[in-house]
Amino acid sequence: MTVRVRYAPSPTGIPHVGNIRTALFTWLFARHNDGTMILRIEDTDRTRFAPGSYGAIMESLRWLGLDWDEGPDIGGDYGPYVQSERLSLYQEAAARLVAQGDAYYCFCTPERLSALRESQRREGKPTGYDRHCRNLDSDEVATRRAGGEPAVVRFAMPLSGKTMVHDVIRGDSTFDNAKLDDHVLLKSDGFPTYHLSASLDDELMRITHVLRGEEWISSAPRHVLFHRAMGVEPPLYAQLPLILGEDRKKLSKRNGDAAVSDYRDAGYLPETLFNFLGTLGWSLDDKTTVIGRADFVQHFDLDRVGSSPAMWDVKKLDWMNGEYLRHIPDDELMRDVVDALEAELPPEVPQPVDREIVAMALPLLKTRLKRLTDAVPLMRYLFPELPLVYDVETLLGKSFAGDLERGRAALEAERQALDALDRWEHDAMEATSRSTAESLGCKFGDFITPVRVAVTGRTVHLPIFEVMEIIGRAETLRRLEQAALMLAAGA
Repeated sequence: MTVRVRYAPSPTGIPHVGNIRTALFTWLFARHNDGTMILRIEDTDRTRFAPGSYGAIMESLRWLGLDWDEGPDIGGDYGPYVQSERLSLYQEAAARLVAQGDAYYCFCTPERLSALRESQRREGKPTGYDRHCRNLDSDEVATRRAGGEPAVVRFAMPLSGKTMVHDVIRGDSTFDNAKLDDHVLLKSDGFPTYHLSASLDDELMRITHVLRGEEWISSAPRHVLFHRAMGVEPPLYAQLPLILGEDRKKLSKRNGDAAVSDYRDAGYLPETLFNFLGTLGWSLDDKTTVIGRADFVQHFDLDRVGSSPAMWDVKKLDWMNGEYLRHIPDDELMRDVVDALEAELPPEVPQPVDREIVAMALPLLKTRLKRLTDAVPLMRYLFPELPLVYDVETLLGKSFAGDLERGRAALEAERQALDALDRWEHDAMEATSRSTAESLGCKFGDFITPVRVAVTGRTVHLPIFEVMEIIGRAETLRRLEQAALMLAAGA
């Protein structure tokens, strides 16, 4: 059997990572088995259609490196690959099912259905359609349809017996047919529901495996019975485990299920998100966390997909991104850091940004970055065009708190000692700074705090003496003098 799988998003908004995990697993399964990956756009829910989401879906997939073999943009033997362009196929299938007795026309109005559900709730019964139109006389049906009365097409579920669904991940499940209501296949406007369009397209596009979220488990018997009514066997289903947020609730926009583009803009690498999503419900072994794309493709199999929920762990994601940032080539990191700086730095900094500054800072950044966006706060004080902003309390720190004159004297002593250096090199700067602290009777850690803030404006920054080396002698001395004057004015 040649594996044919599909990723079939609905263009109802920007694709989020929870949904893209399904695309990733589908892609991996196709590539591992030398199969075919199909992109199908399921846009039959016109009430939720969001302009622009179609392009965003493709952009997210391409950013993650998830290509497809058939789809709306490249065609294929089983198109069209946009469901709104396949309406006649769904209508023909619905008519066929009606003719063979596996479906029927339902004329119940929205008002009747609403009243039915309310009555069922009042009586403590499960809500569902009561098959009111299932046994209408064929002549009555023909007359009402000829008169233009709105009608939907419902699937005629078996009234007894059981339907077994095989799930590649979870094994066999059995469903009592009598508990499944006669769901709508074709709406009165001629558009299909998911139960018709997805199932029919899976048949017509020769899909062998369907990977989707476990929320579709309860719908699986409907789809199995649809395929059998159409005279074919259903594809194999693999219903993927839930992803839970850190609050142990289903992943949502509130607890991590942001758009792929949001994670990109927050400074995550596509390789990181690929790796992280790939391990949400699948594992290579019991210890390996960082896995390259080629290893994923080589080893991915549904046998190692679990049924237990996977956890969305932002700390793990940040750690993993840092690992990838430390191992990407310097030229790629330089490009990404420059892009981040030019997007975020204010207009006072000339563009293109000074590549020499970035190149000097790059080795220091590599060991500290968790996200590419961290580069901006860690580097903005390297550009002399931007004034430093800090207050007296931050400048003095705990050791000099309230003693403006002592803090001023420490900064002035540091400025004079650094100014006397023959070599403007970080080892020499550190040695003379330690000597200066000792001469003032200060612990080095206490002494260096106001120096750090004076030079960077921050308490967290790149190594201070390397920063001095990058910004140069004149700029370092100017900043120390400016901070000392600030304390003198306050005194």
